[in-house]
Amino acid sequence: MFEFLRKLFGHKAKQYLEENDPMKKFLITGLGNIGDKYENTRHNIGFQVLDQLATEEELTFADDRLGAVATFKHKGRSAICLKPSTYMNLSGKAVRYWMDKEKIPLQNILIITDDINLPFGTIRLKTKGSDGGHNGLKDIQQQLQTTKYNRFRFGVGADFSKGRQVDYVLGQWNAEEEGKMQERLKKSTELIRSFMFSGVANTMNTFNNS
Repeated sequence: MFEFLRKLFGHKAKQYLEENDPMKKFLITGLGNIGDKYENTRHNIGFQVLDQLATEEELTFADDRLGAVATFKHKGRSAICLKPSTYMNLSGKAVRYWMDKEKIPLQNILIITDDINLPFGTIRLKTKGSDGGHNGLKDIQQQLQTTKYNRFRFGVGADFSKGRQVDYVLGQWNAEEEGKMQERLKKSTELIRSFMFSGVANTMNTFNNS
């Protein structure tokens, strides 16, 4: 418990990005909950996408203030990847902290989140919008004081009966979803690289609903 609180509030994190041009710095945040019981659940797709990116780019996440972080470069751009350790409902605290610390402009952040309003595997990039009842997005909106930030919505479907939404999003992927997951994760990391190099408008045109 002490170690968790130390990471959450205690020490000053080191500087990760050496890039001086703020327009070439990005914060890629995957939303999720820490802990074994949340691994491989629909609500943790943000963590899964970043884990896939880490595998492809040979990155290692290190525990730091308010989350686990890793960095990588792509075609002259630098990114810090963040998996918040705050639990979903306080995700905005971690996003705000790392934005400020690394001096990353709002237009260069990307939030990866699950979305029950999209069929499984559908990927959609948006530059603004409501939180849609998602507690992680709600806290980010509150911390940033705007709804105009980039979010990458990964569809998880809505195959649940009335009153069972929480059980569904905190549930494991089914066998059919697992069979399609690897291709969807690779498509997701392609979107991240495109967002960094080609910009949000071109990336939306290329990837939305693909």
